[in-house]
Amino acid sequence: MGRAYVYVILGGGVAAGYAALEFSRRGVGHGELCIISEESSVSLFTPITIYYLVERLGSLACGCMRRVIPTYLASTTLRKSRNTTTENPVVPYERPALSKGFLLPEAPTRLPSFHTCVGANEERLTPKWYNEHGIELVLGTRVKSVDVRRKTLLTSLGETISYKYLIIATGARALKLEEFGVSGPDAENVCYLRNVADATRLVEVMQSCPGGNAVIIGGGYIGMECAASMVINKMNVTMVFPEAHCMARLFTRKIANYYEDYYKSKGVKFIKGTVLSSFEKDSDEKVTSVVLRDGTKLLTDMVVVGIGIRPNTSLIEGQLTLEKGGIKVNGLMQSSNSSVYAVGDVATFPVKLFGETRRLEHVDSARKSAKHAVASLMAPNKTWDFDYLPFFYSRVFTLSWQFYGDNVGEVVHYGDFLGSTFGAYWVKNGYLVGSFLEGGTKEEYEAIAKATRLKPRIEDLAELERQGLGFAVSIGQQLPTVVATVAEVPSFGVIMNKPLHAWHAVAGVVLAASIAGFGYWYGRRRRKW
Repeated sequence: MGRAYVYVILGGGVAAGYAALEFSRRGVGHGELCIISEESSVSLFTPITIYYLVERLGSLACGCMRRVIPTYLASTTLRKSRNTTTENPVVPYERPALSKGFLLPEAPTRLPSFHTCVGANEERLTPKWYNEHGIELVLGTRVKSVDVRRKTLLTSLGETISYKYLIIATGARALKLEEFGVSGPDAENVCYLRNVADATRLVEVMQSCPGGNAVIIGGGYIGMECAASMVINKMNVTMVFPEAHCMARLFTRKIANYYEDYYKSKGVKFIKGTVLSSFEKDSDEKVTSVVLRDGTKLLTDMVVVGIGIRPNTSLIEGQLTLEKGGIKVNGLMQSSNSSVYAVGDVATFPVKLFGETRRLEHVDSARKSAKHAVASLMAPNKTWDFDYLPFFYSRVFTLSWQFYGDNVGEVVHYGDFLGSTFGAYWVKNGYLVGSFLEGGTKEEYEAIAKATRLKPRIEDLAELERQGLGFAVSIGQQLPTVVATVAEVPSFGVIMNKPLHAWHAVAGVVLAASIAGFGYWYGRRRRKW
């Protein structure tokens, strides 16, 4: 038993949805594209599941029913949870919603409202959308193995799926406490947050102890965003992490102090510079207290763990080149095997702005790398190497920040750290390489993005501090042509510090046309030889 497709997307997260939309816009044929996803939601026969079942069975001839019905039921892996709910297949959705709107006590966000690609103000891709566009969904199905040489996938049900081109969008999994030697993480009130099933369980646990105590292990994205949501749910929150301040991978101490003070004003307690050692449980195996390395005990009703993620690369280890924890790809998102592409959290790709390869764990990278991979596949002669400006953001309480570029080199803080708008620049080897802004307008965020991409030379750090946000705004106003040019044509590592004049543009077009003409002539000669 097997099926064959031109394109297969392995993984059903954010990147898969954006890749599917790009495929449809570029005219992929009905039946040419398949998405395979293991991920499921937790509920009791949701409308999505019912729709999927009807569409899957209704589109087949009666003679096929005997084969499809047991296959479908097996693929959905309907397993009873502690709350007698079932796991049901789910199409790609916007993962950031899980730590924000999904956890709210009033009018919480629920599927299908946050299916991809609403996160970028695009179409919302419901199961009906995939059906209408002829995109096959193989949901609730685990892929057991991948054979890159034979271009086949083997599912846990024993079905072989073959492809011409494969896009790996398997993302990453949440690191678990047992990987760090902590016992007892399987308690029913210990929660993680990586998928919609995790989020559903977290909400159920939170609702079971209203106004109770919650301990959050980890001071990164998940920890900070969950803490804010749990405070809104009137939980008493304590955050525990080993670093000297929150968001240590991105924030400076001064920036972190602002957010920590704000959280403290909301009742959040911080215990820094230590880690979880063990749990204490009651007779029902529920965690009642968290024991820290120094012996401190924190009474709790629930625990949320956010200690990082690890890329899902096990299926292709030994078959593709890996680097920095992910699948190494080139500027077209193409791996060491020309028929295999990788996108999102699992991809290590060249970041032109830095002149090195990076693996970036953020939804913006997943969205844009997925679209770029599809463009590379569908229009290879019209697609330049991926020229991505690293971007991170978060929204908690009434706060909202954005960061672009890299947080290396000397830091210049600016703005009112006692107010609502402030930021920072990072300068390395005399050039601006990173920008952060809290409380900005849409235009101001666009300004720091433009300034960071341009990498202007910085000769006076004191003057940069004095100008503050005005520096980025003035750069964006003075050099609009450069920004457009950098975004639309390939970069060759040249740092542009001055505007491009019209004759530069003309000369560039002539040169590009000459190179293209020579390439065409040379290619024809090669074929003749």
